Amino acid sequence: MIAHVSLEIALRKEFDYSIPPELLGRVDIGSRVQVPFGARKILGVVTAVAEESAHANLKPIIKVIGAQTLVTAKVLKLARWIGEYYCCAPETALKSVLPEAVRKEDASWRERLFVRVLPVIGEFPKLPKRQQAVWNLIEERRQILLSELVELAETTAATIRKLEDRGLVSITNEVSERDPYANETILASQPIMLNPAQLIALEKIKAAMARHEDGGLKVKDGPAKPSSTLPPPSSTFLLHGVTGSGKTEIYLQAIAHTLEQGKGAIVLVPEISLTPQTVERFKARFSSGKLQTLVAVLHSHLSAGERHDEWHKIRQGRARIVIGARSAIFAPVEPLGLVIVDEEHESTYKQEESPRYHARDVAVMRGQMEKAVVVLGSATPSMESYYNCKKGKFTLLELPERVDDQKMPHVRVVDMRQAAYKEKGPPIFSPQLKEAIMQRLERKEQTILFLNRRGYSTSLQCPKCGHVCECPNCSISLTYHRPEQKLSCHICGHNERVPNVCPNEKCQNPAIRFSGTGTQKVEDILGKLFPHARIKRMDADVMKKKDDYRRVLGEFRHGKIDILIGTQMIAKGLHFPNVTLVGIIYADMALHQPDFRAGERTFQLLTQVAGRAGRGDIEGEVFVQAFTPFHPAIQYARRHDFVGFYEQEMEFREQLKYPPVSRVAMLTMKGRNEDKVKFSAEHLKRELEKLKTATAGADHRNHFTDLIISGPSPAPLLRAENFYRYQIMLRTRAMSRLSQSLAQAVATLLLPDEVTLAVDIDPVNLS
Repeated sequence: MIAHVSLEIALRKEFDYSIPPELLGRVDIGSRVQVPFGARKILGVVTAVAEESAHANLKPIIKVIGAQTLVTAKVLKLARWIGEYYCCAPETALKSVLPEAVRKEDASWRERLFVRVLPVIGEFPKLPKRQQAVWNLIEERRQILLSELVELAETTAATIRKLEDRGLVSITNEVSERDPYANETILASQPIMLNPAQLIALEKIKAAMARHEDGGLKVKDGPAKPSSTLPPPSSTFLLHGVTGSGKTEIYLQAIAHTLEQGKGAIVLVPEISLTPQTVERFKARFSSGKLQTLVAVLHSHLSAGERHDEWHKIRQGRARIVIGARSAIFAPVEPLGLVIVDEEHESTYKQEESPRYHARDVAVMRGQMEKAVVVLGSATPSMESYYNCKKGKFTLLELPERVDDQKMPHVRVVDMRQAAYKEKGPPIFSPQLKEAIMQRLERKEQTILFLNRRGYSTSLQCPKCGHVCECPNCSISLTYHRPEQKLSCHICGHNERVPNVCPNEKCQNPAIRFSGTGTQKVEDILGKLFPHARIKRMDADVMKKKDDYRRVLGEFRHGKIDILIGTQMIAKGLHFPNVTLVGIIYADMALHQPDFRAGERTFQLLTQVAGRAGRGDIEGEVFVQAFTPFHPAIQYARRHDFVGFYEQEMEFREQLKYPPVSRVAMLTMKGRNEDKVKFSAEHLKRELEKLKTATAGADHRNHFTDLIISGPSPAPLLRAENFYRYQIMLRTRAMSRLSQSLAQAVATLLLPDEVTLAVDIDPVNLS
């Protein structure tokens, strides 16, 4: 017997190894193995097992890592598709489906010493006073960690060992699972009665599950082939519901139906900050009763040990519900019945380093491969998903009203040009917003203020010579952080002290000053305006520990915070009934970026932030402060009119052949020498031009008649981390064929030293 093995080094090929007699029966598809490779020993994953190989004198597998196969055959198939479609090495794609904490050779469960009471036979012995006190504690607990007992009883392990010698207790080494939510108190919840729109949506999802169960939707076996569009997903649903329309309750009841069928579910959320609240709601529903199951959590804020244990709970089938960020789409749920992608429009579902997959699209493909139903939920769907509904590839489910007849918040757009004129300069807070905050404080209601820019000021500029303090490594100004008295680059992390005078040697003006506004400045000014208000800030500068999100949101939920200031981590998914006011500062900040999605992102962000208001009994109010108040993205968001925004935005996309009308591939050259990078990009373009006329034999399947090549041009951020970057954008409807052609072109492309090429299929960030 031989095994095909994919190694951890990216060589874009698999290698054959013999299976020694002592490992027969232990090596299977998905097994993690150690194999010889030259003089080294390397880890890899078995991708296939066969009777014989075309190669002779095969080296044997050294050993199998772990008692259980780590990658299921279905997830392995998905990894192959990712490698093909996203134009990356298969080994890189395969590594992405296994957390590093699981891949490590020495990864294992944590074992700890437990003390347990043993039944006493005959007369209870007379114990010294210290031993008797310890015994009383053990008897009360029945089972306790040795380390905890030593601390609790203020004793030593030797004293406890004496009780073991007398046959009163046992001390054993056992697995102690690392549960990130072990100390949480979860109160069980019951299903909520659905309104007619919710009920219709749920019944359609359940009907699709039944069709899968009956084998009505067939998926061919064998390696998946990428297609130019997403797979035919008549089991794939877009749940378009306004904020507060009860999408989560549909998720919960759909998962209950999945569990009844003996299958599991994956729930993706876009922000780690949303995970605690989501986990609490799902654990409350499935922590007891006939559908009781463990709920596993997977995201980057877990420790390596927690991630190891959570992942293995899933692999062992003990946790049939998985909640997490984008990488949770690879969770080894078997069998998989349902995948939910909440806030499916969010750009955080896109991985920014290789493999540059989009978790939403991977979810759709995995659903097709495993005959699982996929539900994409959002109040502001991506243009791509809504377009797929219009084309009949997705099924649209709509929730046009909030639950319990709650009204949508009233949105007021404030023209900040007038406020700036009256106050002789742009203020942070308009008079209208200040008055609204004061009213909420008086009524003991809560306020959320949103500004998608952290730091105190966005730049340090000299009013005399115009010098701006810029990052030495990137084409970007440094941001002032007041508490630390430092200037920071939010791209490469460079820090430097704040200068006392203008750094321009010919100027050295001591009146150098800060301009622009970040969340730190908002917090500072707010504290002066409302000195008695309890104010907290949530952004990447203060949310550094893994429990910070849960702690601050818990305080806000329990009314210990009056005003919460934050970046986009507070913009979506949060449900706080006492929030009646939302203020959006500089709402048009992102409108004028060099990205065709700028209007879409602004509309989504404004709608999502506004949706945090009025989710209780009191109607919500939203103030949108903008210097371009009549921009369509702002006006459609003010009216909560997604369809209107979609229709006008599609006119622009159709004219320029931007997604979703076509698909985009972004090719980025980077290096430390700008001339070399530019030359390489121009050479690459000449090679790409050949794709328009290339043929395959007698047919023309490799023709790309609709291929549009733009560039090369400097990236919007020309220099990042001391690397110059030039970009070429490709647009075509036949992206899967283009991915295959790009992979071949990249493999043969000769580049100068220190110049590298990155291929990003379906990018969401063009900077």
